[in-house]
Amino acid sequence: MDLTAAEIRVLGCLLEKQRTTPEAYPLSLNALRLACNQSTNRDPVVDYDEATIRDALHRLSRRRWTRLASGPGSRAPKYRHLLDEALGLPDDEVAVLCVLMLRGAQTPGELKQRTERLHPLADLDAVQATLERLIGRELAARLDRRPGQKEERYTQLLGEDAEEEPSASPAATPAAAPPVAPAPVPISTDGPPRAPEADPRIDRLEAELAALRGEVRELRGALDALRAELGA
Repeated sequence: MDLTAAEIRVLGCLLEKQRTTPEAYPLSLNALRLACNQSTNRDPVVDYDEATIRDALHRLSRRRWTRLASGPGSRAPKYRHLLDEALGLPDDEVAVLCVLMLRGAQTPGELKQRTERLHPLADLDAVQATLERLIGRELAARLDRRPGQKEERYTQLLGEDAEEEPSASPAATPAAAPPVAPAPVPISTDGPPRAPEADPRIDRLEAELAALRGEVRELRGALDALRAELGA
């Protein structure tokens, strides 16, 4: 697959809005622009104009993955996706793929939480099974763990990933290190300094903060969807 970032964002938004705001689907060009440029539930946040979105729709239409869907009496052209028909994807695979398209690489735990509005998955085993099917169809891939990361992350393979993966090549070693200024406080010479031990309380607070941020993003996403519906 070789979709551009704009095509992936447009297609992902059509998938999402079909399931979260079916009363406002298909989407007008303006509603689709608002959906693409949401500040929540998106990574990265973009600022596409209508020309960019129209061009992405044109290229997706040539693949037969989107089409014009304006009904009789419609005041503005509206668009719908054909991805599930083109690829024959069941609802759970569509939901996981949609989140990967809109939010970049994700862990199974993040996917479990973020697919709830699209298609609830029973547990992490169900998420993993869905990911394995997508990997088997070459629509998703497993990424290497980052240093200090506990869970594996997964990405979509439809085209350009919104998230740049860090390079694995080590930085060049300088020929000579500059002299280090003495520390302002005395350092014990009894042995080499030890790295501070991890504090489980900090890990717990960080997890709670991440969960709160996720809830705020979900609420903002619902608000943006309502605004898009009213402005459609």
